[in-house]
Amino acid sequence: MEGVHIEIAAEEIFEVFGFPVTNTLLMGWITLAVLGILAYLSYKRFSLIPGMLQNLFELAVDKLLDAMAGVFGTRIKAEKYFPIVATIFLFVLISNWLGILPGIGSVGLKEIEDGHEKFIPLFRSTASDLNFTLALAIIAVLAANIFGIAALGAWRHASKFFNFKGPIEFFVGILELISEVAKMISFSFRLFGNVFAGEVLLVIIGFLVPFIIPMPFLMLEIFVGFIQALVFAMLTMVFISMAVSHH
Repeated sequence: MEGVHIEIAAEEIFEVFGFPVTNTLLMGWITLAVLGILAYLSYKRFSLIPGMLQNLFELAVDKLLDAMAGVFGTRIKAEKYFPIVATIFLFVLISNWLGILPGIGSVGLKEIEDGHEKFIPLFRSTASDLNFTLALAIIAVLAANIFGIAALGAWRHASKFFNFKGPIEFFVGILELISEVAKMISFSFRLFGNVFAGEVLLVIIGFLVPFIIPMPFLMLEIFVGFIQALVFAMLTMVFISMAVSHH
């Protein structure tokens, strides 16, 4: 399709001391800046007598902790693991929503490649880069195992994967070890596939029918971005719960 260029890999924008900076990495930095600003403003506006916005925020956090307590079994455990679950949810959510803002994909650079002019968007959703989703999946799975070691002890946690009590136990342990790798793969490709497909859909619809028609698809991608962030955070919570369980 002439005029539409879709690239699976993230495009390099510039280099810093020989380190390539891609458009998805740039969007990741912007996401961090947005989260930092929101955290600072929220901290400055908190008060002992909450207003309507603070009440809504505290209600949302309380309901989320109640849902997590249902998974972990106690409110104390839910509060203990809340920071990493909430951080993953907010980072994925903000990066997804920033990536589909109107006009984001139209700001970029033009370069000549093989005699043809190529447009490189300056910003692109972080989760549309498999490097990011794989890194986030590795962090989530490693964190679950670290929490498991902290809760059960290194030897007891390792016995889930290396059990020499019998052939069946040993085989089950190897399956558990393989499943840890499978979690990373399924985590990363699920998020990458949904976000990248959504961006491709918006680009194609915007190229074919640039006015009015893309709006329903944009609303759909806002919802999908929220669901993908929620699914990633919930699965992280479930994996941590499984890792710290004694049985």
